[in-house]
Amino acid sequence: MLNYIWGGLIVVSLLFALVSDIRDFTLDTYANGRPLPVTVSVPDAYDAEARLQRATVEIAAQDYLAHFNVEPGAPLAYSAELIQSQQGRQLRFAEGISVPEPLATICNMHSRDDDCRATLAGTPTSGAFAATLAFSPVRWVKMNAIAGAALDFAETAVTIALGLIGGLALWMGLLKIAEASGILYSLIRVTQPLLRPLFPEVPRDHPALGMIVLNLTANMLGLGNAATPLGIKAMQELQTLNPVPDTATNPMVMLLAMNTASVQLVPPVLLVAIMGLHVNELFFSILITTALSLVVAIAAAKLLGRLKTYRQTNPEAA
Repeated sequence: MLNYIWGGLIVVSLLFALVSDIRDFTLDTYANGRPLPVTVSVPDAYDAEARLQRATVEIAAQDYLAHFNVEPGAPLAYSAELIQSQQGRQLRFAEGISVPEPLATICNMHSRDDDCRATLAGTPTSGAFAATLAFSPVRWVKMNAIAGAALDFAETAVTIALGLIGGLALWMGLLKIAEASGILYSLIRVTQPLLRPLFPEVPRDHPALGMIVLNLTANMLGLGNAATPLGIKAMQELQTLNPVPDTATNPMVMLLAMNTASVQLVPPVLLVAIMGLHVNELFFSILITTALSLVVAIAAAKLLGRLKTYRQTNPEAA
């Protein structure tokens, strides 16, 4: 079901972007192909042979309104550079300038490292002179934005996955050592009195109990990255007891509920990195909130498991 929801959201976003871009074409929002009248001032003596010269560009409010059909609110003036080459003259806006829409979108679509420039038409002279600026055509703004966001999030997903691979490999190796040395089974015997009421269906001395203990311990210590591979391993061990592979058992539901509640005795590492020592002020709030959420999660899993509808779908009912 979640895949259908994500698929529907993607389709809706693409349709919205397509309609928005078509509307921009119809209304000529970005004035493609039309030069923008400006006044350029060269503070130093104009040199026709110089490749770069300091300049100031001014855009009258009425010219901006007539060009983009948007009221800027006041005359616009920006620092710039006059670039002269064999290909012609260009005006490059200074870095970090704040321009109104839709000029801001035009600059963002074609700029490289905050390099917003346009072709200059006019006869430069010392002082101020009238000219026009021709920006590169802007098309498919929303579609490009969605494509860029998809690539950025795909990169983020790969980065997160690579980070989890390292943690997974480390903790699985440590678990193999603990299992071979007998530490894991000793841990199971010590914690059985606490876990038996919560996981009565799991046999005594089963490895799943050890994985559950380690997973909950990592959560309590605020080690989210360590808790993830341990929770996955615990689910795999519980799945070995499941007679119906495509339906969750009561122990699996209980483990998922407890992980979702995520009771914590130590603030999360990310929160410590953000707040520093100030995180100590939230210690009791975090403890009380997570303890209450754990109680609610356990109670919900137990109570729902007693309902007739859920008892009939329990794989272990037979």
